[in-house]
Amino acid sequence: MTHITRLLLTAAAASIALAQGPGPRQDARPGNPGGAPPDPQTMIQRRVESLSTLLGLTTDQKAKATAIFTNSFSAGENLRTSLQTTQQSLMEAVKKNDTTAIDQLSAMAGTITGQLMAIERKADAAFYALLTEEQKAKLDAMPRGGPGFGPGPGPARRMGPRF
Repeated sequence: MTHITRLLLTAAAASIALAQGPGPRQDARPGNPGGAPPDPQTMIQRRVESLSTLLGLTTDQKAKATAIFTNSFSAGENLRTSLQTTQQSLMEAVKKNDTTAIDQLSAMAGTITGQLMAIERKADAAFYALLTEEQKAKLDAMPRGGPGFGPGPGPARRMGPRF
């Protein structure tokens, strides 16, 4: 699998995880692995720091990467909300055994997921374009499932490894 595909799948997994997260638990505390996921800006910051450690990003590259991933997240916010609503409606259709609604809502969820993936892959492509040839070579040489690239939560896990 190419590095661009891994990069893109990582972004998709992060967005889907945010869209489908279980929400905060009553006992959630900082550092509590069973608690709520971190806010989007913290997740983006962690991702950029991880990429910086792996690829040796410059300060300018880190700033641009943060802007790229933040803009991507913002562009997908309405879609993630729509996906959540669609998934809730889908569960209601399942409970009612409404096969027509299941077909329609499943197709809608697929379209929304595809739109989210396109937004995230474009961000990954913009990030990849920031890299030097040496950094691209490092990224290309990383094995599937290497540091920070394992399968993510939710449907992205079924799509393969994430970047």
